[in-house]
Amino acid sequence: MRLIRLVPIYQEPNTSTKHPQHKIWPYLLRNMVIDRPNQVWCADITYIPMRRGFLYLVAIMDWYSRKVLVWRLSNSMDADFCVEALKEALARYGKPEIFNTDQGSQFTSGTWIDVLMGAKIKISMDGKGAWRDNRMIERLWRSLKYECVYLNASETCSEMRAGIGKWLTCYIPARPHSTHGTLTPDEAYVSKTEPMRVAA
Repeated sequence: MRLIRLVPIYQEPNTSTKHPQHKIWPYLLRNMVIDRPNQVWCADITYIPMRRGFLYLVAIMDWYSRKVLVWRLSNSMDADFCVEALKEALARYGKPEIFNTDQGSQFTSGTWIDVLMGAKIKISMDGKGAWRDNRMIERLWRSLKYECVYLNASETCSEMRAGIGKWLTCYIPARPHSTHGTLTPDEAYVSKTEPMRVAA
């Protein structure tokens, strides 16, 4: 389609709108070796098309293992559902050393930043328009949409939530990730965190 210059004309929601008055934090991951779970987490928002309208999905992922720690669906773009996901992830998995996101207003909002700073987590943000800085979670969106969302256009939020939940339940514990050979994201996460828990 790109070669023959065919492009869709439907409106796609912009999920990374920058707030002009919010502080933007520097990108901390350039040339960094990420070699263990909970070293870096990342988060992103994507739109989920429905038969009528669309929803917004946020996911929090461990960068090293590619494990999706928490996800949330919402019918609005406010920061609340992102902050709820962040608090749940921290409660369930502890905290990362660094948290990386894009410059979207949800991730520069006072409520989001306060939670990170309160937990003494270093804040990292992608460069403007640099989607590759958060490429790990962009790959998740592609797989999710082509393997689940586009094949099952849902009528209601509850239907979509159930479908995404089922797909993630299969994706996280059962599918090996190329980065880790035969290990799934769950196995890659546990393989390096479990010994530390035992030692503690």
